[in-house]
Amino acid sequence: MDRKEIQGKIEGILFAMGDSVAIKDIAEALGEEENEIKDVIEEMKIYYASKDRGIQIVTLEGNVQLRTKDEYYDDLIKIATAPKKNVLSDSVLETLSIIAYKQPVTRMDIEKIRGVNSDFGINKLLEFGLIKELGRLDAPGKPLLFGTSEQFLRAFNVDSIEDLPQISIDMMEDFRSQAESELNYNADKTETVEI
Repeated sequence: MDRKEIQGKIEGILFAMGDSVAIKDIAEALGEEENEIKDVIEEMKIYYASKDRGIQIVTLEGNVQLRTKDEYYDDLIKIATAPKKNVLSDSVLETLSIIAYKQPVTRMDIEKIRGVNSDFGINKLLEFGLIKELGRLDAPGKPLLFGTSEQFLRAFNVDSIEDLPQISIDMMEDFRSQAESELNYNADKTETVEI
């Protein structure tokens, strides 16, 4: 099969699926080597990156997706229903940061780092599809393990977890002091309610 035919088939698969597809699955479906498919996808990425194209190809940890370029979003929402923008509070964003940098991680591990209950944050992140359950830890009680999802990679525009910026000691101290102030606020709030 020549490269143009492979490109056409990949484009058709990605368009029809809408969501991301594993590169290995495309290679298997087309009867081609995975490295050949990766090379063709790289060529397609260059082609779609040109100024006159409205779509782009993105790779996300061994998966590939065809999607609208970010700069055309404003034009797109004039026709389509505007997607709901989810806003992450500071505490939810902090929980997400811990999961992103420490994954796979249990609820208890998150709460040890934050110093406060993280049920709300974890539930919100699951609802938004930014994290997912990765299985259970082989320990007493078999606690759930959490990690980031493909939607997380899309939302933060990174190809892989390895592309996340390094976290500094200062940032960790900020997280710690923020968690402590949140804990103190909740403790004060509880005392006020009891009186």
